[in-house]
Amino acid sequence: MARYLKEGISDEDKDTADAQVRRTVEDILDDIKKRGDAAVRDYSTKFDNWSPDNFRLSRAEIDACYGQVTEQNIEDIKFAQKQIRNFAEIQKASMHDVEEETYPGVILGHKNLPVASVGCYVPGGKYPMVASAHMSVVTAKVAGVPRIIACAPPFEGRPAPAIVVAQDLAGADEIYCLGGVQAMGAMALGTDEITPVDMLVGPGNAYVAEAKRQLYGRVGIDLLAGPTETLVIADDSVDGELCATDLLGQAEHGPTSAAILITNCESLALETINEVARQLKTLPTAEVAGEAWKTYGQVILCESLEEMVIEADRIASEHVQVMTKDPDYFLHNMRNYGALFLGPETNVSYGDKVIGTNHTLPTKRAARYTGGLWVGKFIKTCTYQKVTQEASVEIGKYCSRLCALEGFAGHKEQADIRLRRYAGINEG
Repeated sequence: MARYLKEGISDEDKDTADAQVRRTVEDILDDIKKRGDAAVRDYSTKFDNWSPDNFRLSRAEIDACYGQVTEQNIEDIKFAQKQIRNFAEIQKASMHDVEEETYPGVILGHKNLPVASVGCYVPGGKYPMVASAHMSVVTAKVAGVPRIIACAPPFEGRPAPAIVVAQDLAGADEIYCLGGVQAMGAMALGTDEITPVDMLVGPGNAYVAEAKRQLYGRVGIDLLAGPTETLVIADDSVDGELCATDLLGQAEHGPTSAAILITNCESLALETINEVARQLKTLPTAEVAGEAWKTYGQVILCESLEEMVIEADRIASEHVQVMTKDPDYFLHNMRNYGALFLGPETNVSYGDKVIGTNHTLPTKRAARYTGGLWVGKFIKTCTYQKVTQEASVEIGKYCSRLCALEGFAGHKEQADIRLRRYAGINEG
């Protein structure tokens, strides 16, 4: 039976925090519905101390950002975007339109159609999350989305130059320096300045994720991608230093970022706990990472590989780093995860920044029912049908009787009128 060597925040405390976030977001979105641009500007001033003449960046402002980053920065961004574009194109190639004769005279098919407009959110208040521009804008571009707008908050009192460059290189059609719930509300609800989109994508803090949840239905969303979560699964084939590094590497995202270790080796568990404490003494982001580890960190000791899989699937973490003698055992047996990182040679940071898979992934156990952002999230698979007159008669007979079985007289008549016209049959 699994036992906890370190426990994190209780579910009750999580629910209390979630309720407070929910109320705050409801109030902001209601205000944006009523007051539009004025509300957006008020919240941008309040939360980001940012109130420019226009939130949308001009071509001149975008070009100026290129002068504020190095050539190496630009080449690195291009390299990362190439990897993400390559994998997105591979994914898109796996999606095919279909058309088949499924019954004599009955042609059924589907077409894969890109969403018309998408709003891509790039977090950037605490850290300029350049990679999030690649993950959303590049992938939407590969999918064929005609209008892509991108929002990111100001960083240190101005548009974050590297984010703007990444958004532009990725192919965003409109770039706004606007963050938080106010950005999500403006993109989804629309204002005089921002034409609303059909879909919102991208990660964010708890407030951004909650805004997406509340706006879902009015617009589509990719998934609920809130504060980062990481799960390290390890055995005695690795050491505590590596485990601690991978835990803290994600805990630094924010004070509510969950970092969990599952192991079947008690000595590794204890070594990792000690290593976390040691590394927090020198890690530049220790203030944030330490708070996340203190409040949300967990260490779970299991008796077997099978129990480790059960616990991992229960947690359904966004990121799962597997460092065991046989990492493929977890690839073949786990069901609930956002992304797997198999073996000590890889790590979540590779996926976050450059390797090519998408880093916008399900959190808060959403991995039980969805995967992460990919090119298919931007594509609607829409069905169609065509039938001959002869097939309409054959299908119509069945349809008429089935409609009568359900008591749908109007539905029945849709079939019967075709029976009368195409075959002179009146089913009564």
